[in-house]
Amino acid sequence: MPSRETTPTAPVRSTNPVRIWLYTLAILVVAMVAVGGATRLTGSGLSITEWRPVTGVVPPVSEQAWAAEFDKYKDTPQYRILNQGMGLSDFKVIYAWEWGHRLLGRILGLAFFVPLLVFWWRGLVDRRLGYGLLALGVLGGLQGTIGWIMVASGLQPGMTAVAPLKLALHLTTASLILAGLVWLAAGLRSGPSEPAPGRLRIMAALLPVLVLLQIGLGGLVAGSKAGLVHNTWPDMDGVLVPGASDLFAVSPWIENFVDNVTLVQFNHRLMAYLLLAVALFHAVDARRRLPASGTARRAMGIAGLTLAQAGLGIVTLLLAVPLWAGLAHQVFAMAVLMMATVHARLSRGATPRTLPSPVASSAAFGFEGMTGRGA
Repeated sequence: MPSRETTPTAPVRSTNPVRIWLYTLAILVVAMVAVGGATRLTGSGLSITEWRPVTGVVPPVSEQAWAAEFDKYKDTPQYRILNQGMGLSDFKVIYAWEWGHRLLGRILGLAFFVPLLVFWWRGLVDRRLGYGLLALGVLGGLQGTIGWIMVASGLQPGMTAVAPLKLALHLTTASLILAGLVWLAAGLRSGPSEPAPGRLRIMAALLPVLVLLQIGLGGLVAGSKAGLVHNTWPDMDGVLVPGASDLFAVSPWIENFVDNVTLVQFNHRLMAYLLLAVALFHAVDARRRLPASGTARRAMGIAGLTLAQAGLGIVTLLLAVPLWAGLAHQVFAMAVLMMATVHARLSRGATPRTLPSPVASSAAFGFEGMTGRGA
């Protein structure tokens, strides 16, 4: 009878806490994106006019402090143009949304750096993983700066909202951070796995890229409020393809891709069709070439999610972007991105990681569980 000392070692327990931590961070990023979406849809993003990374964590508590914050907001173009006459109670509501969004950012920063130091000290982060985590940390710091630049753009004379391009950049950067966290977490799965065949592996890698591009275009739709026009489908107010005079009505022509709501929405629609076509083709291809494999199951799951997201996008457009639909559409996009990223990472295959902790192996986490047997 084998002794306890001869129990086979596996590389997983050392990485398991790190994987759980990474997926927890991913959930926090999704929550922050959701609150950010609510902040945008409720017009709350310009309610805090200063960037105070440390002292800003404490909201106003006295009536004098609230009055001072409200006076600062009254000096903004958004208040003078759109919200003239708003009462203090209404201001507290929009302030709460923006404060909550910034608080989540601070919590996310602490939840990233403090455990990172602990895991690094305990030797649970090797050099390759460490470089990836440091890159995400830098990207997170850059994201905070982009967020303030975005808010500052909405405080300029004549502005009542943030610049669409800066909002799209802010959302896309958050999505990149999310994809990076999920990529690293999926790469810490235990046990070896074979890479998918060439075309399947390439298509799997293409999917998260297309999702990121679509999220960026969605940010432009949100920033320019292009979802409030052409609220018909599959046509756009009676035409399938708007004329060139409508698509390129703004001069210079390059600004149409950001400021022309017709072209902005049309581009978002086209990318949605492309993404759905690629996801469906990849699912059929995977089922045909590797039936009953983890690759096929993941590909089918992504196709289903993409189809559901497309349907949700259509409902959001037809209803002229109510709060619940806009938030659901944005959060579901993050889910599609996470699943596509896990699929891309696992399709590359993996070799066992050699780490010093002797424990039993862990089960696949979340979407990773769709790997099953085979590639």
